[in-house]
Amino acid sequence: MNKTRFTLFDALNIAWISLFSLAVLYPFWQTFVLSFSDANGASTLGFHLWPDQWVTDAYQFVFTFQNITTAYLNTIVRTVVGTLLNVSLTLLVAYPLSKRDLPYRNYFTAFFLIAMFFSGGLIPNYLLIKSLGLLDSRLALILPGAVNVFSIIIMRNYLMTIDKGLEESAFMDGAGYFKILTSIIIPLSKPVIATVALWSAVGHWNAWFDAMIYIRDPSKTVLQMIVRQMMVALDLSQTQFGGGGMSNTNLLLSNVRAATVMISIGPIILVYPFVQKYFIKGIMIGSLKG
Repeated sequence: MNKTRFTLFDALNIAWISLFSLAVLYPFWQTFVLSFSDANGASTLGFHLWPDQWVTDAYQFVFTFQNITTAYLNTIVRTVVGTLLNVSLTLLVAYPLSKRDLPYRNYFTAFFLIAMFFSGGLIPNYLLIKSLGLLDSRLALILPGAVNVFSIIIMRNYLMTIDKGLEESAFMDGAGYFKILTSIIIPLSKPVIATVALWSAVGHWNAWFDAMIYIRDPSKTVLQMIVRQMMVALDLSQTQFGGGGMSNTNLLLSNVRAATVMISIGPIILVYPFVQKYFIKGIMIGSLKG
């Protein structure tokens, strides 16, 4: 029976990975602890890993901010609908482009690549949204980014790695393209689908600039826009109280900022562990296959 030897390289590798993990996790934990600290406890927090007293004053302040609950729901709806639409359209475009016998395949690919590298700019995009009657509409936050060319290329390259014999066998059994797509291609494409879905979800969740441009109704705004308004208001308040010393007011503002960060990134952090293994596999295979 062969026993695995524990070498010096293994020890150094484990030590390095452990230190790197702590360097990544500590700022997140520090923000989490700060968000549950009171103003007095934050002044002596330093590098402590645990607050003297757990309080929720910062979270109570954040959730009493105008329209934040509605904005949170709008962001969730936008993220879910936008991600489903993006993944569906990406799959429907990438699947035919993965076929080497598709007529004018190279021309279609070049067309998408040109659209990826060149855009009309902010003003033409605004005029387009206005001409389509989408101003002050939630669709203005979803439709413009419904198709992402980079995701199409990644998914196309991944689909090209799937054994063509599976499709040929399905054709012999009388299956059509749509049946093959839903019964064979999609189940075999979970890694790249999870990758594209994660990219799209993070993009929709963090977006605020399009809401600032296209949305006027406060009931249709998104969470990140409210977070931006809250940070601006807190900065103005800190300026009024003076930023020269660490007063209780300034400490409370730092607690609110930490709570805002935790609220804004929480759902994405909870989702990522479930798609991590698919994400790594999908991005590697999709980027290497030509």
